[in-house]
Amino acid sequence: MKTYVVGGWVRDRLLAQSGRPVSHTADRDWVVVGSRPEEMLAQGFTAVGRDFPVFLHPQTGEEYALARTERKTAPGYRGFVVHADPDVSLEQDLQRRDLTINAMAMDEREQLIDPHGGQADLQRRVLRHVGPAFVEDPVRILRLARFAARLPEFSIAPQTMDLARAMVAAGEADALVPERVWQEIARGLMEEQPARMVEVLAGTGLLGRLAPELTVPAPLRAALDRVARQGAPLAVRFALLASGAVSAAGLRALLERLRADNDCAQLARALFDLRSGLREATTPAERASVLERADALRRPARFAQLLHAFEALEGIGTDDWRAAAVAAGAVDAGAIAARVGPDPVAIAQAVAAARREAIAAATGGGGDRRA
Repeated sequence: MKTYVVGGWVRDRLLAQSGRPVSHTADRDWVVVGSRPEEMLAQGFTAVGRDFPVFLHPQTGEEYALARTERKTAPGYRGFVVHADPDVSLEQDLQRRDLTINAMAMDEREQLIDPHGGQADLQRRVLRHVGPAFVEDPVRILRLARFAARLPEFSIAPQTMDLARAMVAAGEADALVPERVWQEIARGLMEEQPARMVEVLAGTGLLGRLAPELTVPAPLRAALDRVARQGAPLAVRFALLASGAVSAAGLRALLERLRADNDCAQLARALFDLRSGLREATTPAERASVLERADALRRPARFAQLLHAFEALEGIGTDDWRAAAVAAGAVDAGAIAARVGPDPVAIAQAVAAARREAIAAATGGGGDRRA
């Protein structure tokens, strides 16, 4: 039995050695050659793989996968039969991987095994597919786009783009399941230049299949990269992307198709619904209405994210909105209720009036807020 560290950890180590900063080094994953599942279990490994034999090391918790090959049997990324036996070589295992920069390994002496020229492609700054099997798994288009966002100085080999376009045109990508699409898009949005992911998906035709309601013009792509440089959380980045939906109905369809998580979906809806209000409201009453619709007093952290996305999208400063939210939140509703009496309508009216007065005092009634 022989073990090799493979994939992302090797790629990131070589990148770091070349002087390219790596913000997050991939975890070490291992390939085991010449072993069987029962032998791994006998050595104390824990089986965790559902679709193929993967085990956790009893001390380190790192993943060890038996070397395997795959045979395409049906559309989509699940349509494979996996062959994992002791006779499968490391080179055969590496041949099934997506990009050459992810198809390298190191042995226990840290000697590089690189049958597909991954190190040379790292040096050339090129994303290139390993071989013709690339077309068999549509997730690889999403991964290609994600790595383009992570390594924006890398070009994509023309043949690789051609294969990705052919996959989309042939309908292979139509078999993608929403959960896997969302996983890859979410990871891509958190990369260094998420707009590059969008550009690659558009260039392959996959964006039009996954999100036909979405338009992502240059200013919106610039806003995406701007919040990425600022370290914005995923919800802010996704809300910006989803703001390109052509209509409210389009946004609903997009959220349903992608199945974004609740935080991302809620912020996307809030930005789409409140964008004009945040831009146009100037009077204390208008601002109080927007704050109420945004649930800003009960969910100040989400309101801060909403303002972050809005600033990036519109180029408008939001200090007055922050001041308005703080002022409205400082109104003592309990004290007002004690003073006004038991009538709930009277209490609500008095609290609303007090909040409008507080907003007016904090913001001066409005003004030009363009940055």
